[in-house]
Amino acid sequence: MANKDPESEHPSVTLFRQYLRIRTVHPNPDYGTAVAFFEERAHQLGLSCQKVEVTPGYVIPVLTWPGTNPTLSSILLNSHMDVVPVFKEHWSHDPFEAFKDSEGYIYARGTQDMKSVSIQYLEAVRRLKVEGHRFPRTIHMTFVPDEEIGGHKGMELLVQRPEFQALRVGFALDEGLANPTDAFTVFYSERSLWWVRFTSSGRPGHGSRFIEDTAAEKLAFEKQLQSWCQAAGEGVTFEFAQRWMKPRVTPIDDANPWWAAFNRVCKDMNLTLEPEIFPAATDSRYLRAVGIPALGFSPMNRTPVLLHDHDERLHETVFLRGIDIYTRLLSVLASVPALPNEN
Repeated sequence: MANKDPESEHPSVTLFRQYLRIRTVHPNPDYGTAVAFFEERAHQLGLSCQKVEVTPGYVIPVLTWPGTNPTLSSILLNSHMDVVPVFKEHWSHDPFEAFKDSEGYIYARGTQDMKSVSIQYLEAVRRLKVEGHRFPRTIHMTFVPDEEIGGHKGMELLVQRPEFQALRVGFALDEGLANPTDAFTVFYSERSLWWVRFTSSGRPGHGSRFIEDTAAEKLAFEKQLQSWCQAAGEGVTFEFAQRWMKPRVTPIDDANPWWAAFNRVCKDMNLTLEPEIFPAATDSRYLRAVGIPALGFSPMNRTPVLLHDHDERLHETVFLRGIDIYTRLLSVLASVPALPNEN
C-alpha cells in the first residue's frame, strides 16, 4: 500500500509527513523540535535562520532568502507551528503518525491547519533556488507559536520587535481554508474576535454556552454584557480573554499591486478565486494592524474543510499542486516593481 512504499513517495510529501510527526499540539507543544526542524531546513536550502525569542521559551525562526535589491520591501510567508488538541478515539489513524492510505490521503493533525503550507513555502523556495532564480525582493519565512490560542506569545509580540521591523515587510501571505469546490478561497480580512470570560461566585450550577451571533454594534454588545452581570447580582463579573478592535481590510482591486500580482498568477494558472472575510481569526490580523497588507491563502481545493476536526487529512496531489502554485506566486510577488513609497 502507499503508506508502506516510501521509496516511491515524492520527497516533498516525505518532508511534509516528517513535520506532521512533530507533536506541536496544545496544551504542551514541542516547539523546540519544530524550531530545530526549520533550522535544518534553512541549512539545507542555504538560507539564513534568525531565531527571535519573543518571550521566554517562545522562539520564532525567521528564514531569509535575500533579494537582489535591498531597497525594496520584502515578502513575508507566515505559518504557525502549533496545532489544536486531538481525541484519538475519534481518529481512524494515530493523528501524529502521518499515515498515508492507498488512495494518497495523509491523516494527521495539522495537515490542513497549517503544516502543509509551511512545507509548501519551503519546497517552492527550494525549487526556485535549484532552478537558479533570483528575485529583486527578499523573501522571509516565519514559523510562529501560539496562533491557536490567540497568538499572544507569537505574532502579536513579533510585530512589535525591532527584528521584525528590520525585515521591512511590504506584503504577507498567511493561512486560509480548504474549499470543497473547484475554487480556491482567499481571505482579505477577518472578523473582530471577542472571547469573553465570565466569573460568577456562589454555588456551582449549570453552565450553558452562548449562542453564536454577530453584534452589529460592538459598544452596544459590551453594554449588554455588563447588564447581564448586573442582573445576575453581586459577585458576577466578566473580562475579555481576547478583544480585537483593529479590523483592517486588504484591498482586493488592481489598485493594490500585491493583489494585482496575486490575482494575475491565479488567472494565468486558471485558478478560480473566491475572496472572503475569514470566519474566525488568524495571525494576519496582527500584520494588517501594523499596516502590512496580507492575504490568507491555503491552496486546497476539492478538499473538505477539516481543520480542528477528527480525521483531519489532505490528499498528497492537492499538497503537491500547492507547491506548484506557490512557486508561481513567489516568482511574481518577489518581482513586483518598486512602489511609489520605495523610490
